[in-house]
Amino acid sequence: MKSIKILLIAVLIAFSNTVSANEKNPVEDKVKISVISKQIQKLLANPNFPVEQNFFVKVKLAVNNNNEIVVLSVYSEGNKETIEAFIKSRLNYKKLTSKAEKKVFIVPVKMISL
Repeated sequence: MKSIKILLIAVLIAFSNTVSANEKNPVEDKVKISVISKQIQKLLANPNFPVEQNFFVKVKLAVNNNNEIVVLSVYSEGNKETIEAFIKSRLNYKKLTSKAEKKVFIVPVKMISL
């Protein structure tokens, strides 16, 4: 139970510092990214595998015309197959509640063990 709480905190911190873009209105863009980050955080909550060591994962994803997340690639240090399968199963083709631009994001995720 403790590891799940710490993992959720790590995911929250990682997603709060996600992506910056050169847009016309950077304040509005940061608000959109924050909303998207919170939605992704909820989707990645409660992993179905034990986190045995601390590691970072970079997730490259895009938002399509239907406002769905499409995972393009997952770069990780630990058990690559398990982590990639977990992230793809939780994020691929999940609809975002807020409207997002069609673009590619690189989202850092930090997983912490106890």
